[in-house]
Amino acid sequence: MRVTITQRHCDIPDDLRARARELVTRLVKAARRSEAAQVIFSDDHGAAAVELRLHAGRGRLLVATADGADHRSALDRAAARLRRQIEKTPRGAPARRRAAARESA
Repeated sequence: MRVTITQRHCDIPDDLRARARELVTRLVKAARRSEAAQVIFSDDHGAAAVELRLHAGRGRLLVATADGADHRSALDRAAARLRRQIEKTPRGAPARRRAAARESA
């Protein structure tokens, strides 16, 4: 699992990088078949923003962005949004399909 942390027009301290990596690894465990993750920190005219991208299995790309007073709060908001997206994604075939497959076998 690849985790890429990028900073655009800003400097990110090492403890915030470690926190971002920790949050992403927790989110990856919740998602199925995740391949890669990107954390993009940016600063646009004094506004801190974070974008999280999670490349999940079967070609799905989950993206969450958030703004905040600082990068730490923006990271927490983006992680919460990505967590909600992960929880909404279907986990596999519905139960009735699995039951029908067992009966036919």
